[in-house]
Amino acid sequence: MSIVAELLELLELEKLEVNIYRGQNRDLGTGRVFGGQVFAQALVAARRTVDEPREAHSVHGYFLRPGDLKAPIVYFVDRPRDGGTFTSRRVTAIQHGEAIFHLSASFHVEEPGLDHQERMPQVQDPDTIKPELEQVRENAQVLPPELRTVITQDRPIDFRSPQSHLPGGPAAGEPERYVWFRVIDRLPDDPILHQAILAYASDYGFLPTALRPHGVRYGDPRLFLASLDHTLWMHRPFRADEWLLYVMDSPNAFGARGFVRGQVFTRSGQLVASVAQEGLLRLKK
Repeated sequence: MSIVAELLELLELEKLEVNIYRGQNRDLGTGRVFGGQVFAQALVAARRTVDEPREAHSVHGYFLRPGDLKAPIVYFVDRPRDGGTFTSRRVTAIQHGEAIFHLSASFHVEEPGLDHQERMPQVQDPDTIKPELEQVRENAQVLPPELRTVITQDRPIDFRSPQSHLPGGPAAGEPERYVWFRVIDRLPDDPILHQAILAYASDYGFLPTALRPHGVRYGDPRLFLASLDHTLWMHRPFRADEWLLYVMDSPNAFGARGFVRGQVFTRSGQLVASVAQEGLLRLKK
C-alpha cells in the first residue's frame, strides 16, 4: 500500500452505528496521537452525517486529553441543526471511555456573494525548495535515535519551507513561517477528502511558530507543548494535491500559552482558508 493510500485509509472511518464511527492512528513520532489526525477524522465523521451537497466552512476543535496511539478512536456525532442553507454538527472523540477531543462544524450550501481577499505574500517558489523530508534525512544524526526511523519515514504530504524547521536549525527568529505543502499523489475529487487533508496538515508545525522569538527549539527537553484548540475556516474550493502556501504568524504568547494564526493560499494566490490555534507552551525550570 502506498503512503498516500495509507493516509486515505486513515480518513476512511469505519461506521459502527448511526452517527458512530471508528478511526485508526498513525505514529508521527510524538508518542501520542497527532492532533491534526483527530481534527481531520472528526471532520470526516461530521460530514458523513450530512446528506446534502454542502461543504464545511467553519470547524472548531478542543483538545481535551492526549490520544493513545495503541487504541482506536470512536467518534460520536450529534446533529443539532439541519437548516435550509446551513447544517451544524458536534463530534466527541472517545478513547478508553473518556472524551479526548470535541469538534463543532458548520456546513453551507454553495451560493453566490461578495468577493474580496487579502493578497498572498511573495514567497520563494516550491519548485526551488528542497523537500523537508530530504533535509530531515540528510540531518538524521541530530535526531534522537529512538525517533530517527519514525521521523525519516516516507510521508504522504510534501512540505517545503524556505525557513529551516529542523532539529539543530536556527533557534531564534521572527514569529512567522511560510510552508508550501501538497499530497504527493493525485487524489479523488471528493471535496471532504481535500478539506480533511487540509485539516490534518494545518496542525503540522503550526504551534512551534510561537517559539521562534524565544530561542526555544521544537523538541527542547525542557519544553512541554500541546494544542489546546484549533479552528479552521474554509473560504474557497481547493485541491490538497496541488501546492498550497501556509502563511503562519504568532502575535502573542503569555501565561504558558501561545497563540498562532495562519492563512492558506493556492499557488495562483487565492485565499482558501484561515486558521487559528492556542496551545500550551510550558518550560520546565
